[in-house]
Amino acid sequence: MRRAIWLAVATGLLALSLAVPAGQAAEVTYDLLAKYILETVKAFRTAYVLLVVDHVRESGVQPKEDWVKDVHAIPLPAQFVKVAGGDIGSFEIGLIGLTPVYKSNLPKTKAEAQALEAMIADPRQKMLTFEDGDQFKGLSADFAIVQSCVDCHNTHPDSPKRDFRKGDVMGAIIVRFRK
Repeated sequence: MRRAIWLAVATGLLALSLAVPAGQAAEVTYDLLAKYILETVKAFRTAYVLLVVDHVRESGVQPKEDWVKDVHAIPLPAQFVKVAGGDIGSFEIGLIGLTPVYKSNLPKTKAEAQALEAMIADPRQKMLTFEDGDQFKGLSADFAIVQSCVDCHNTHPDSPKRDFRKGDVMGAIIVRFRK
């Protein structure tokens, strides 16, 4: 677990250091702040998926949708992000998708849906930031990084899409700020 946390923090710090040219102070803007937060959340989520979820499966602990009711279960990666994001009061972190398992993860505005559509159409766009009314928002592509993400979404009874493949953009991690 310590290794996963160290890897996530190191990845986030590396991403932050690469965003600002050497010897220059970063002007803190909504764009830069959104990118910093998204890189950090993505690093923690990736570490959780690759170093925690896969590791504990060997001991019989499984990620489950109803993990709260089962002492031998841990949150699904999407739930991990949502639970952590729920503890933040000054801005919002969440997940959005065009075909989410939970309707609460649908885009909240037309601008969010359009940004997500653009990201899915061109997966090279791994991060987008934009203004949307009185909010500033950032999206980071949420790729199916392991087969278990694909299998879960493709077999979930409430999933409207059942043809995801490993590597697909399944949706996005989103950050929302009030301006």
